[in-house]
Amino acid sequence: MRSLDAWLERLLALHPTAIDLGLERVGAVWRELGAPRPAPIVITVGGTNGKGSTVAFLDAMLRAAGHRVGRYTSPHVLRYNERVAIDGVPVDDATLIAAFERVEAARGGTSLTYFEFGTLAAFTVLAEAGLDVAVLEVGMGGRLDAVNLIDADAAILTTVDLDHQAFLGPDRDAIGREKAPIFRTGRPAIIGELDPPASVLEYASAIGARSVRRGIDFDVGVSEARPAWAFLEPDGELIELPMPERLPAPVQLINAASAIAALRALGDRLAVSEEAMAEGVRHAGVPGRLQRIGERPETVADVGHNPQAARALAVWLAQQGARRCEAVFAVLADKDVAGIVAPLAGLVGRWHVAGLTDESPRGVDAGVTADRVRAASPAAEVLEYADVATALAAARDRDDGALVLVFGSFHTVAAAMRALGASAG
Repeated sequence: MRSLDAWLERLLALHPTAIDLGLERVGAVWRELGAPRPAPIVITVGGTNGKGSTVAFLDAMLRAAGHRVGRYTSPHVLRYNERVAIDGVPVDDATLIAAFERVEAARGGTSLTYFEFGTLAAFTVLAEAGLDVAVLEVGMGGRLDAVNLIDADAAILTTVDLDHQAFLGPDRDAIGREKAPIFRTGRPAIIGELDPPASVLEYASAIGARSVRRGIDFDVGVSEARPAWAFLEPDGELIELPMPERLPAPVQLINAASAIAALRALGDRLAVSEEAMAEGVRHAGVPGRLQRIGERPETVADVGHNPQAARALAVWLAQQGARRCEAVFAVLADKDVAGIVAPLAGLVGRWHVAGLTDESPRGVDAGVTADRVRAASPAAEVLEYADVATALAAARDRDDGALVLVFGSFHTVAAAMRALGASAG
């Protein structure tokens, strides 16, 4: 019997490429497994940003309402087990290993990517857990993502913006065309953006999905009981809600509202009281989303790795007042460094740029990223370090009230958390 780490190393070698979008191979193995459905009711969450947080809000609200909930997310921050959880608890190694063994037996000679193999394993774990509802996060895109094997009872599209263009297309319209196929005919399709690409609306209309749009069918409302907020119903009625305690970015209110819109759209099939919504919103959490991982100086980590995520980070940073920000920044090779740096240029006092070659095959050394940062923000002070741990130590080596912000990739956040001994809880 292999250990979980040995299994994960094996999965990395099973397919010639890390990303190979398509449902033919993974679908054949899924059917060989008996086409396991994760739960009687499934909610799928796709989008460029906000997927993991939206899953966390759904999971927390449903559990607060007394439902037995399973969730599948990716990627993980520190441990693979984070990807599959039952009632908020990551499954243990033995459960994952048993699921991997079943997938291995079913696949025969079919080659699967690391993500495809893990997704099928997650489906088997969830299907055998006696769940009321499963919440699934799409990995990349939607149309050809392995999660899209499951016909969701409701699907949420959080945002559509530029990321993974080599796989999904050059612009928002093309990317929307890849993401919208998580919607299903006659079923709720929650659209979290005020101005979604035309391709998303056209797809939803063409298949006869029940579009539920932010700004038309729901929205984030203003509550008189500050600092609370409200979910705004189409008739103008408000559901008063607390601020998320563990997800502090302003954009998280939109993610929470999209999650609530999905629950409302499912109606009596999935009863969740307003009290359970409030409790879930207050306590929902997910690793690496403006997570405080250190004190003196305050150190916050965020997995944001594209321009849209950087814009959301900029809004949060602006709310922190005049505090100087030391940024620890490292990205993968395919990321739009200029697009990430631009919204943060006036908010970051110094860039501590780290290499990621030790963390991922797609990582680049610090010099490459630093040159891109300098080109995007010529006036910035940019320092280079071999790895994240060294960059983080330098950024924290002062006691002047600065905020240290670590971001750019899941790998960046994981390296920083390991360096400080922080947990993903």
